[in-house]
Amino acid sequence: MSSSSSSKQTADAVLPSISDAELEKLLSREASAFNREVEVERILKAFKFNPYDILDIEETATQEAIKRRYRQLSLFIHPDKTPHARAPEAFDILKKAESELSDKDKREDLDAVINQARSMILKALNLPLSTPDTDPQLKGLEPPYKVRLRLQSKELLIDEEVRRRKAIKMNLANEGLEARKKDEEVAAKKRKVQEDKQWEDNREQRVDSWRSFSKDTRKKKKAKVALLG
Repeated sequence: MSSSSSSKQTADAVLPSISDAELEKLLSREASAFNREVEVERILKAFKFNPYDILDIEETATQEAIKRRYRQLSLFIHPDKTPHARAPEAFDILKKAESELSDKDKREDLDAVINQARSMILKALNLPLSTPDTDPQLKGLEPPYKVRLRLQSKELLIDEEVRRRKAIKMNLANEGLEARKKDEEVAAKKRKVQEDKQWEDNREQRVDSWRSFSKDTRKKKKAKVALLG
C-alpha cells in the first residue's frame, strides 16, 4: 500500500463523515452569522438622523412596508441570534427608527426636509421641481441622483439638529434666567420681611431713645432760660 493511500485512510478515520447536505447547511449557517454581523455594522454606520437610512428603505414606503421591514431586520439582528458585541445597540437604533417613522408628525417633518433636499438638487440641475425620481434625466448622473439626494438630506438634517439643540440650549438658558429672577425675588421678599421684623423689634428702643433725647433737650432749654433770667 502506498504512503498516499495510507494517509487518506488515516484522515478518513480521524475526520467525521459529513454529507453534502450537512456541509451545505453548516456553510449556510456560517454565512448567515456573517451576514447578521454585516447588517449590525450597516445599522451602526447608518446616518442616525434619517430612519429611512437605518431601515434601508425608500421614502415612499407604506406604513405596512416599514413595519414589515422592521420585523425582518429586528429578527435578523436580534442580540439572541447575533454574536456581535454591539448587536443590542443596533437593535435599539432599529427600534427608534421604526418608532419615528410610525409617528405621523415626525415622519412628515422628515419627509419635508427630504423634499427640500430634492428641490435643491433639481434646481441645481435646472430641472422642474415636479420632476419625478424615475425621470430619465436623473439617470447616469455622477454621483448618482440617489446618492446626491441622500447627501443633501443628510446636510439639511444635520442643520436641523443643530438648530434644535441651539433652541433647547437657549430655552434652558432662559429658564435658568427666569429661575434666577425668581430666586432673587424670593430673596428680596425674605430680606424685606427680616427688615420689617427688625424694625418692629427695635421700636421700643427707638421710642426710648427719642424720649431720652427729648428729655435732654428740655433740660438744656430750661438751663439756658435760667442763665438768661
